Amino acid sequence: MNRTNVLFILSDDQGAWAMGCAGNSEIRTPNLDRLAATGIRFDNFFCTSPVCSPARATLLTGRIPSQHGVHDWIREGSMGEGAIEYLHGQTGYTELLAAGGYSCGLSGKWHLGDSIHPQKGFSHWFVHQSGGSPYYNAPMIRNGEPVVEPGYLTEVITDDALQFLDRQTEEEPFYLSVHYTAPHSPWIGNHPEEYVKLYEDCPFESCPQEPAHPWTIPDAPWGSDWRENLKGYFAAVTAMDAQIGRLIDKLEEKDLRENTLIVFMGDNGFNCGHHGFWGKGNGTFPQNMYDTSVKVPAIFSHPGTLAEGEVCSAMLSGYDFMPTLLEYVGIEHPGAAGLPGASFAPLLRGESMKEREHIFVFDEYGPVRMIRNREWKYVHRYPYGPHELYDLASDPDERVNLLEHGGEASGERAAELKAELDEWFVRYVDPRLDGAREAVRGGGQVALAGTAGKGKPAFK
Repeated sequence: MNRTNVLFILSDDQGAWAMGCAGNSEIRTPNLDRLAATGIRFDNFFCTSPVCSPARATLLTGRIPSQHGVHDWIREGSMGEGAIEYLHGQTGYTELLAAGGYSCGLSGKWHLGDSIHPQKGFSHWFVHQSGGSPYYNAPMIRNGEPVVEPGYLTEVITDDALQFLDRQTEEEPFYLSVHYTAPHSPWIGNHPEEYVKLYEDCPFESCPQEPAHPWTIPDAPWGSDWRENLKGYFAAVTAMDAQIGRLIDKLEEKDLRENTLIVFMGDNGFNCGHHGFWGKGNGTFPQNMYDTSVKVPAIFSHPGTLAEGEVCSAMLSGYDFMPTLLEYVGIEHPGAAGLPGASFAPLLRGESMKEREHIFVFDEYGPVRMIRNREWKYVHRYPYGPHELYDLASDPDERVNLLEHGGEASGERAAELKAELDEWFVRYVDPRLDGAREAVRGGGQVALAGTAGKGKPAFK
């Protein structure tokens, strides 16, 4: 059987708004636009937690954070004697692919602990030692050894991925993860000038600098020069886009494009002044669940198999990705019954999925949880709030919290949504790893959460 190859490209801190094909006329993303023109772009795709490591762990395992135990970005446990394999004993879809005969490679960001050792079925392992760094002289793991890569990291990751593709033969299918650190900070002085210059005269109307949010985190590491930071952020996206073009070109040169599913996705959303702050879920405290933080870019392209140039508005989540990919390539997951996600492969095939028309999606970031459908969003913060309710039909930008201004009817609506939220999380949470009981503040995870932590503090 001629098995489908998979190229999975994951960006870091890219807002769903930061693509030309998503309607942003200011940012230059010709190759992402090229992917969207040859595939399906999903404009209601949500991460499961608006911060990198938990969201990535969900993509890999199909579990929500309160099932896999990664509740914040991994601050400690990546290298050295104290390295922690945060997903030990949990099945990743790449393990199932490897068992099914796929050659699995990872080039780029891992950020799920114990970076030195290949995990989850990957036979090729070129990863960042931690999760983020400057784009030049980045700390990486190559051939099992810590190294410093002097080149521009986005290009270095692509070079390694291209070498992996060149080594593939027709005897076995391949799966390749290319996890860029772009467009994560730092932005100023970290990207090739040819890309920064593209935005010298950009008005950046797509990133309005709103009055400071009352919960914004002071003293951000990137400083206060919003215009220079925006030039760097946009340049990071465009530089990444150019490297994505090299990957597509390589598949076309090797005559593999029509036998390869390309997926492009972001790990979490990002705000560049939207709602009055910079950052994602932990750009404020308490953590936020604005759509700009929880919506991610998502494109699936497989010419000759999938529809081309379509936009799908189905409500989808990162916990749906694993079952979808496995169904698409024809590999079963024996543990699927205990997972919250459902395959949306029928949508990729152009088939109707009526059950997706009125679905809720759920997010969590430690003790902050969200339930959302097309019309309503409710955010609950354990134990004391503040809580939020938004009528998205009349207030899509989430400006008016109806729990502050909406009266008795809003309280009733919030109670209904809270009941739905509680029922869903009770169904899927592992009580040993329940994020609602964890003191997650957005400062990073330093140890195993829940009972596995043996009472030690797990979060900064």
